[in-house]
Amino acid sequence: MDLKQLEYFVRVAEMGSFTRAAIALNVAQPALSRQVRLLEVELRQNLLKRNGRGASPTEAGQLLLEHGRGILYQVERAREELARARSGLTGRVALGLPPSVARVLTVPLTRAFREKMPDAHLSISEGLSAAMQESLLTGRLDIALLYNAQATSGLELSPLLKEELWLVQPRPPGLQEDPPPPPIRLKEVSSLPLVIPSRPNAIRMHVESEMADLGCRPKIALEIDGVTAILELVEDGAGSAILSRNAVTRSIKPSAFVTRPISEPRLSIQLSSGVSSQRPSTLTQQTTLHLLREIAQHLLETI
Repeated sequence: MDLKQLEYFVRVAEMGSFTRAAIALNVAQPALSRQVRLLEVELRQNLLKRNGRGASPTEAGQLLLEHGRGILYQVERAREELARARSGLTGRVALGLPPSVARVLTVPLTRAFREKMPDAHLSISEGLSAAMQESLLTGRLDIALLYNAQATSGLELSPLLKEELWLVQPRPPGLQEDPPPPPIRLKEVSSLPLVIPSRPNAIRMHVESEMADLGCRPKIALEIDGVTAILELVEDGAGSAILSRNAVTRSIKPSAFVTRPISEPRLSIQLSSGVSSQRPSTLTQQTTLHLLREIAQHLLETI
């Protein structure tokens, strides 16, 4: 399989148009169409459905698109590794962070990365732990911080820290910050309407598991995937939330909320760093992982 043909196909499939792909690749459209057709002939399958509005992948094309992205990414990784051997810390690192953690770490990590590796490039994306774990296995991410990740083949996990989970409620008008509210038992929390992420969010799964051990289950008022949206709805009176303290303290209006520790049992969630065990990491990735763990332990543990 010719890498150039694969790159041309991936770009057409992603952009949905031979014309736009030709402009992006800086090649003539007839040459682009010919190379994609040669790939289809080699594989003996139609990869794109062509129509007057553009092109979209067939079922076989969608399968090749998923594999092709990983192949092209690995080729770029190999080029970067060779460049690193010549000139030191270079190349691109793709990092995945949970949204609440990204709010805390993105700026200080980016600053430290630029100071340490000015010739390298850092790409940060936010996502759910389950989706980021899959991206590590497929090669779309090099490093990720994952909540309650389960050991699996092809994934190397290193525990980083545990974040305690708190009940988050709107602050009543006139209520002062001191004294802090008393703890609330998890069984009592089960009777409160909760604004909570949908499955397979790690916090949602952990809360359900711990409540099941007590013979109860959460009372779901709303399922919302997004820390900012959850906090806005809590402030608006839609219900309570269960989040880490840093999700609240780093929000736009932390004073709008009351946070209460949860007891019997105390809820905490494990944060681990994850990398693929199937692909060798570059020196740039290793350095990024060290920076990430160092900064995360300092900032998240002090909140």
